[in-house]
Amino acid sequence: MADTATETSPLDGRAGSRADSAVIVEHPHLGKIDLRGDPGDTAFVDAVAEAIGAAPPIVANTVATAGKNSILWLGPDEWLLVTPEGNQGQAEGALRTALEGQHVSIVDTTDARTTIRLHGANARNVLMKGCPLDLHPRAFGPGQCAQSILAKADVLIHQLDDAPTYDIHVLCSFSRYLWDWLADAAKEFS
Repeated sequence: MADTATETSPLDGRAGSRADSAVIVEHPHLGKIDLRGDPGDTAFVDAVAEAIGAAPPIVANTVATAGKNSILWLGPDEWLLVTPEGNQGQAEGALRTALEGQHVSIVDTTDARTTIRLHGANARNVLMKGCPLDLHPRAFGPGQCAQSILAKADVLIHQLDDAPTYDIHVLCSFSRYLWDWLADAAKEFS
């Protein structure tokens, strides 16, 4: 019997924002790999750079990119590798091969979180309604990420560009709540 399972999104069927200046879109199947290792070990850093194309960032709340892969800083020895949909297996395999024999942790967490993209001229204003981070461009800009709270949900926010565009990584169990909160918060700008 053939496997007929299909990947679904935790937000399938949810209506997004109709506000042109604060658009909400789900990117449910981005690959997500949690990586832990010693950033002071050049063998670790070099192996990650060889496998992914970029070294893990060592400056807090920053992001390293290589093509369509992003490595988001989560802590002094922890990162989240975000890959295009379906590429997480290849990235995980490359990391395991490159880091073989080293004291590391590589865990595919793709199914734990979904990604909600918020973009447009008022995207920052929508986030500021429920997030305690200083999101002013002088404090938080492209190439930065931070773990925080948004409307009482734990999130990882990654600013992609100056538009501004934000990827909000949230646990699937909180995704419908957060989606509805974002859609409601964006109504002011429609």
